[in-house]
Amino acid sequence: MGGFSATIYRIAIASIGVGLAVMIISFLIMIGFQETVTNKIYNFSAHMIVTKYTSNDTFEEAPLSLNNDLYQNYASYDFIDHVQEYSHKAGLIKTENEVLGIIFKGVSTRFDTVRFEPSLVEGRFINFDDPSYSKEVLLSKEIANKLNLKLNEDVIVHFFQNPPRVRRLKIVGIYETNLSEYYDNKFIIGDIRLIQRLNNWADSVAGGMEIFVKDTRNMDEAEARVLRLMNYDMAVQKVSDKYIQVFDWLHLISRQVNIFLTIILLVVCVNMISIILILIMERTQMIGLLKAFGSTNRMVRRIFSYHGIGIIARGLLLGNVLGLGLCLIQYFFKIIPLNPKDYYMSFVPIGWNWEIVVFLNVLTLVVVALIILIPTLAISRVEPIKSIRFD
Repeated sequence: MGGFSATIYRIAIASIGVGLAVMIISFLIMIGFQETVTNKIYNFSAHMIVTKYTSNDTFEEAPLSLNNDLYQNYASYDFIDHVQEYSHKAGLIKTENEVLGIIFKGVSTRFDTVRFEPSLVEGRFINFDDPSYSKEVLLSKEIANKLNLKLNEDVIVHFFQNPPRVRRLKIVGIYETNLSEYYDNKFIIGDIRLIQRLNNWADSVAGGMEIFVKDTRNMDEAEARVLRLMNYDMAVQKVSDKYIQVFDWLHLISRQVNIFLTIILLVVCVNMISIILILIMERTQMIGLLKAFGSTNRMVRRIFSYHGIGIIARGLLLGNVLGLGLCLIQYFFKIIPLNPKDYYMSFVPIGWNWEIVVFLNVLTLVVVALIILIPTLAISRVEPIKSIRFD
């Protein structure tokens, strides 16, 4: 095949290939965004939170007893992966030149450091070996930069209560989630036993429980099951409801990508219709000869359909090589940066989901293969005598 037909052939392959590549890249980036943001939120705040009902609208919670079956024997519940306690207490950090209000989040040895580790950018996690309470804390990178504090320096924390209490604590780690308005500009992390002593609580009391579930796809069912295990004065809240603005934003991204997918498929289909019509017009004499020798419209249409499917197959190959190749480059080398204050991450993320890749390939193949049947209907209108003399 040469000349004009070869050019049309290459345009058709490129059209399908670029369309599929854009769809693959868009979906893998979308999945990367969703996974990165949700993992950061869940790793910091778990999937669900259990607290006592209170009319107090501050970060500090009413005391909750940990002598309950969910906390003590969470492994016996098949849908729960982990349970850990926490407490919050408001305060401020004071340096020689700056004062900054913060929320002290107290955690214990139960805190899932494996999930939190990706957010730990410098230093280490708290050591709980002190029999009284650990005097070590983690600061966010944002707070450390605002107050010009460094790793292994001491920091003075003033806690709001009557009378006010002051503690000198040592910075042993710096974390960064890039979720500034929710975590980084507010929270420092320390030993929950410090809050228990400041509040005159027993060791078996905390501000609440954070629950990780095994299957996040059934969060509503898990919430209902946890609620049935709690006393009437307990409140169960999904973290996705607590930070609903972020999850609504992620849902909006998903909807936009689906609209984008529809537009790309529409463009590819229109291109393929045009290309098949051009090929039919260029092969009008051949169609007339085939009909003159006894070929039926169905047989001739099948020839062009098979030819179109061959074009689609080569386009899919090009699209996969191009789309997956660019995603691999971004995944390993992170060449496209982002503003973390706007996007909650410092580079464009790639989330690998081979089911989506296969689905996009099958969808493109099926839709475009069905669409190319439309222009082949023009073959039935070709008359052998006129087409043989067609120039």
